[in-house]
Amino acid sequence: MGVWPQELNLMVNSFNGGYIGYVTSNCHLQLNCILQVAEDIDIIIVNNQSQNTKEQVSTLENSIFSGVILVVLVLMFFLGVRNALFVGLSIPLSMCISFLVFQIFGITVNMMILFSLVISLGLLVDNGIVVTENIYRFLEKGYTRIEATKLGIGEIAMPIITSTATTLAVFVPLAFWPGLTGKFMSFLPIGIIVTLLSSLFVALVINPVMISYLMKIEGEGNKNASKYTKNASFLFIIGLTFILFKIFWLGNILIFISLFIVSNYFVFVPLSKIFRDKYLKALEKNYSRLLTFLLYGIRPYFVILFSLLLLFGTFQLVQIFPPKILFFPENRPNYVNIFIEMPVGTDIEETNNFTKVIEGRVDSIIDEYKGIIESIVTYVGKRTLNENDPSALSMRDSPNRARININFYEFEKRNGINTIDVLDKLRDNIDKYPGVSITFGKDRKGPPVGGEISIQVTGPDFDELIAQVENMRKFINDSNIPGIEKLIFDLSTRKPELLIDFDRDKLRRYGLSTGMLANELRTSLFGKEISKFKIGEDDYKIQLRLDDEYRYDVDALMNKNINFRNQSNGRYYQVPISSFASMKMSNTFSSVKRRDLDKVITINSNVISGYNPTQVNSKIDMVLKNFPLPSGYSYSFGGEQQEQEEEMAFLSNAFMIALFLVFIIIVAQFNKIITPLIIMSSIILSTIGVFLGLLIFNMDFVVVMTMIGVISLIGIVVNNAIVLIDFIELNRKRKILNGSNSSEMEIIIDSITLAGRTRLRPVILTALTTILGLMPLAIGMNFDFVNFFKSYELTFYLGGDNMVFFGPIAWAIIFGLTFATFLTLLVIPSMYLIQVKLNRYLGFSS
Repeated sequence: MGVWPQELNLMVNSFNGGYIGYVTSNCHLQLNCILQVAEDIDIIIVNNQSQNTKEQVSTLENSIFSGVILVVLVLMFFLGVRNALFVGLSIPLSMCISFLVFQIFGITVNMMILFSLVISLGLLVDNGIVVTENIYRFLEKGYTRIEATKLGIGEIAMPIITSTATTLAVFVPLAFWPGLTGKFMSFLPIGIIVTLLSSLFVALVINPVMISYLMKIEGEGNKNASKYTKNASFLFIIGLTFILFKIFWLGNILIFISLFIVSNYFVFVPLSKIFRDKYLKALEKNYSRLLTFLLYGIRPYFVILFSLLLLFGTFQLVQIFPPKILFFPENRPNYVNIFIEMPVGTDIEETNNFTKVIEGRVDSIIDEYKGIIESIVTYVGKRTLNENDPSALSMRDSPNRARININFYEFEKRNGINTIDVLDKLRDNIDKYPGVSITFGKDRKGPPVGGEISIQVTGPDFDELIAQVENMRKFINDSNIPGIEKLIFDLSTRKPELLIDFDRDKLRRYGLSTGMLANELRTSLFGKEISKFKIGEDDYKIQLRLDDEYRYDVDALMNKNINFRNQSNGRYYQVPISSFASMKMSNTFSSVKRRDLDKVITINSNVISGYNPTQVNSKIDMVLKNFPLPSGYSYSFGGEQQEQEEEMAFLSNAFMIALFLVFIIIVAQFNKIITPLIIMSSIILSTIGVFLGLLIFNMDFVVVMTMIGVISLIGIVVNNAIVLIDFIELNRKRKILNGSNSSEMEIIIDSITLAGRTRLRPVILTALTTILGLMPLAIGMNFDFVNFFKSYELTFYLGGDNMVFFGPIAWAIIFGLTFATFLTLLVIPSMYLIQVKLNRYLGFSS
């Protein structure tokens, strides 16, 4: 279960500790095979990345559980326990419908889908909150449950459909995310779209049915304490019985329900009543006074002016103190790789002997970190390429390469040690060796996008191109730009080759061809299938070739006799190959790559921990502006930098498309132009919260993740503004139809004040549920509920890979939504009043 395939390797060792080989399995979460081996052979699982996948999935599941608990607790205080359960039921119901849809359309439940459920936690209860709160309001006025349900649904059905449509419109462009990153990230919008549609169905169809039969005003029917204690005691005894029979998970759940029933009656219901009757009503009263104060005179203009000054001031602060820009979040590695590259043509035994020297050095360097290291595995010749670099996919394994893989235990088992420190210590303490390239790498979150520094130099002439690349590398190194690990090429100009030239005149004299000699050499070196050996249904090829003693001896190859029949006299001859050919040693290129028909060489490097790749690339770009390149030769940044620019361009376009779609939907809802512009302005102003949060808490601007958070805000922010303005319009129509004696402006101000006071509770509640639903993931709070209920195993820690990867999205939404809530409550009413006055002044209807 994971977006990207992970490998699981089985290292097979003999009784004397000698390495025999490895078995690779493509299964993700379990090894679906049984190996039968001798008693003197141990099978040890190493580099088990499926374990990391399981941990990440488990963490996301725990974040969902934590978010649900926080959301339901908030709902209890704002809506009362019974009404909170109506809304809370929309969470499992919506998720069940979503999983059913995923199953129907063949969508795999991966990490991005699970994260979409975390984001949706707060959003999917928004519709339920508005529906339940509105029906409850009519029930308090004395209507029957059926009448209250009809009136409550009829009043807000269209606004919540519109608000849901605006949220969906935001994520639709992201579902068409192109490229490799899009294949990875597109599951996020798809999951959110499916979940929100499910929540809308639950809010408009399932919830009203339950409410019409079960909703009560808090305090009714809750006076019989013995009834609650009796039911709780009964469930508690049943739970203990299951525990005695060792069915722990069911017994613990029943005990939890029994304790909840008791605490609900004696704790939650009284506290909820006190909070709603005392504090919440006081908040509504004070907000109503503040809103009335701000709506008279020229004060609405000051509110708008202050918001605009805050917007421009925030952008100025961002210019003065720009946050660090990252493409994907910088994670704490689960494994570290040391890549060793000897000169091309080095024998594999020589590579192996040198790698053993580095192994010993590595072992002494990381001795203090042995407690967090699960395994250290060395590969020589095979499996030595960097899996995070797409350009490495076109390269072959080579006997001159080796890789040392250091795999760490899961995050919670590292005792707070940052694995970046291990990488830095290795990088600082492993010596440099002449002619040997030693580079370092680690696992990355997200799709492989190439090197952090990748400069592609193109030109027509290969020799001149090589010279220019050499000069460019030296020019960059002489500039002493900090953060560059080691600049290397993706080209080797010293690949040895053995050239064999044939004397064609002699060949023709004997009636031979170059193909006959070439086949003879190929058979000697690589072999030729002469027959097959069959055992049962299995066929085994029989290859004929020279013994190792002669196969690797150049003189023996050249002196090998070739048997042939002379076509002129019909006699057989045995003549050494050297009679027809001569050989010489030479060097050539390892490969020739092209882009747009021009030859291209790429300069690559990692960025040292603690330095920002975007800033390092910017400094390199500034330095290279002074580097003279001949006509016809050019350079461009590829790898991560190129991907970052392309994804930023796509996300910016997606942001504009989302704004346009939302605007069209709001215009269709209100049949006006000015009112939708007011709602849309709240989106722009909500970015104040995002950037202020990044600056205050010194967080990085992660291109992909933070931009997704900003785009997500579009749909979230407008929901409350739509419901608020729709209720203002509804109040105006009611007052006019009822024949109010007040002036038109007084009617408008009274309608705004009434709408603000009425919608204060759902506005704050929807914001709080969304924020609290994301908070466990944002701070990396991990509590394993499943194991706790199964075996009382208490697992709790803060941090982890999911916090690093998904945290920027969560924080962007939290910062933006917190600020946008104040905008909805103060700025939107002021804007609405100003647009009414402007329409009156211009003679338009409002």
